[in-house]
Amino acid sequence: MQDTRYDIRVYLQPAFLICVAVLAVAGGSMSIAIKSLGIYIKKEPWPLKKSLDLLDEGKLAPYKVVLKFKIDDEQIIKELGTEDYIEWVLEDIEAADNSAARKCLLFITYYDLPDRVPHVPEKCYAGTGYQTRASNSVTFKINKNDVEQSIPGKHVVFEATEGASFNDWHMDTTKFSTFYFFSVNGDYNNDRDKVRFSLTKNIFSKHSYFSKVEWNFLTISGEKTYLGEEEAITAGQKLLSVILPILEKEHWPSEQKVESNE
Repeated sequence: MQDTRYDIRVYLQPAFLICVAVLAVAGGSMSIAIKSLGIYIKKEPWPLKKSLDLLDEGKLAPYKVVLKFKIDDEQIIKELGTEDYIEWVLEDIEAADNSAARKCLLFITYYDLPDRVPHVPEKCYAGTGYQTRASNSVTFKINKNDVEQSIPGKHVVFEATEGASFNDWHMDTTKFSTFYFFSVNGDYNNDRDKVRFSLTKNIFSKHSYFSKVEWNFLTISGEKTYLGEEEAITAGQKLLSVILPILEKEHWPSEQKVESNE
């Protein structure tokens, strides 16, 4: 019997040609239907309205910026996955001089491509010798225009293990707490798996982004410290009531802004 596995005549049979034609028409029709319905399977980058570096310090009162940092190590930037970030030390001038919530390290990152896996502190600190001792969801109540808004956040407590790498000025500590949440296409979330789902769930949006807001409270000498959850939440709500309106209005994109530009 003749071996027809590589016989080109097999692909010239009427049945095979008809199947190819049907699939081509179906594929083309689906593509046209998707475009005509305004459905976007693959998202496009969603740039910031304004660089985070241009965040107006004058609008941060009662906080003042006392230090700014930029990452010099290209490998760390590559691992971070973005150059759109700020890492600032803020001081609440209304807080008592000895208050554990007077200073905080604010770290905001922005990603205009939706196909990245969101970084979370639980994974990042594990590589430097810290273990997660506690992790739980918290809710920050923010008053915006006389309307209370709930922001789902995460509180994580880290403790150094033997051989932990203190390679940053603010990491010379054995136990500290970190708070964070994500802004995803205008919504808020505290779970990175849910963030990944949210990035693509709106099939009628052409663009997609996510941004992580993370902060730690610092000692007077500038080391990350552990703060009781109740006190930390109160201080975090005060911080977010100042920073979130600025980010939403001046930096994070909106669908209306993108459409008007187009």
